[in-house]
Amino acid sequence: MDLLQIISTAIFLIVLIGIISNKFDSTVLALTGAVLMVVFRVIPLNKVTYYISFNTISVLIGMMLIVSIFKKTGFFEYIAILTTKICKGNIFKILLFLGIITALLSGILDNVTTVLLMGPVTFLITKILKVNPIPFVFNEIFASNIGGTGTLIGDPPNIMIGSSAHLSFNSFLIHLFPITFFILILTILIIYFVYKKEFQVKEIHKEKLQNLNPKESIKNKKLLIQGFIVIIFVLLGFIFSNKINLNIGTIAILGACILLLIAKEPIENVIMDVEWSSILFFIGLFVLVGGIEQTGVINLISNLLITYGKSNPILLLLITLFGAAIISSFLNNIPFVAALIPLIISLDNKGIDITPLWWAISLGACLGGNGSLIGASANIVLSDISEREGYPISFKDYFKLGFPLMILSIIICSIYLLILYY
Repeated sequence: MDLLQIISTAIFLIVLIGIISNKFDSTVLALTGAVLMVVFRVIPLNKVTYYISFNTISVLIGMMLIVSIFKKTGFFEYIAILTTKICKGNIFKILLFLGIITALLSGILDNVTTVLLMGPVTFLITKILKVNPIPFVFNEIFASNIGGTGTLIGDPPNIMIGSSAHLSFNSFLIHLFPITFFILILTILIIYFVYKKEFQVKEIHKEKLQNLNPKESIKNKKLLIQGFIVIIFVLLGFIFSNKINLNIGTIAILGACILLLIAKEPIENVIMDVEWSSILFFIGLFVLVGGIEQTGVINLISNLLITYGKSNPILLLLITLFGAAIISSFLNNIPFVAALIPLIISLDNKGIDITPLWWAISLGACLGGNGSLIGASANIVLSDISEREGYPISFKDYFKLGFPLMILSIIICSIYLLILYY
């Protein structure tokens, strides 16, 4: 490793250790690390914006604004009351319902949009039932990352892999949807049994629940209808973004602007609901990861993974799968997958069957996001929402459940791929 690689890796690891320690604000740490990348000439100042994903930032801000306005209609209360009444206050049924809906939405939309839409419903349900929302937050995070793994358009790495390997939408559904659905149900069951003691709902709350009328929670029917029309167009825009030649960030901001004009809500009131700490954390994190990408550290890691496994196809599959998962728990999976793709293609020229490796990268990189609190965008966004609601989630608390569950899911995936191909 050269000097800049050592410096960039050291800065990244120091920030990561600081976040794990929970002694410092994670947003301040990420921004400090980003500035240090510039101070130590790891990233030239004029290249900083190159590593910041303004598409992601735009989606975050746009969807946060849309959700903020939509909250005022009472729609989230309506869905929360309706869900709890249908499930009759049964926690397992609610966990299952929320988990499956979140996963299905994440298979079509980006994970951030999904958790921003589902998060308010989740917290309202836990308030109605007077139960700890943290297990529900974990459930949503895991479900969003698992759901995004199962389809071609569910997660950026899958889009990259599909494009490079010429894999169709149906191919992803056939190969990945069954295993991800199995992992989803298993994950929900584990969460339920781990937190079973905290899921005791008092009969008085169940009785109150039956007396609630969902329709009474709607505060502004006209805005609700208008908002629905805007959201439908935004979601359709997300799905067909490639065909209309617009990135999803632009679509999200446009939808937010239209809804702001319709609602005639003072911008000062709506802007307060934007999770600015999340936005700044993402900016810092993008620059941090950009630093180790700029110096070639990610390429170095990718090359090491391939070098140690290429002599044995099964070993190569396992190293790729587990390596991608563990690294994606702490690093942005997009540059890592981008570095792995040409290496995998080069193995094809050496007579190695690379088909199982594509699925290994996809499963590892996407499911790896469940491994830590900074593993995926959805994790960061929901943890910030949880903190605002008065239920902060530390890196350690998340890691104690998230990392073992991630490893379990990767072990299941390894067995699945070995049965499928060997």
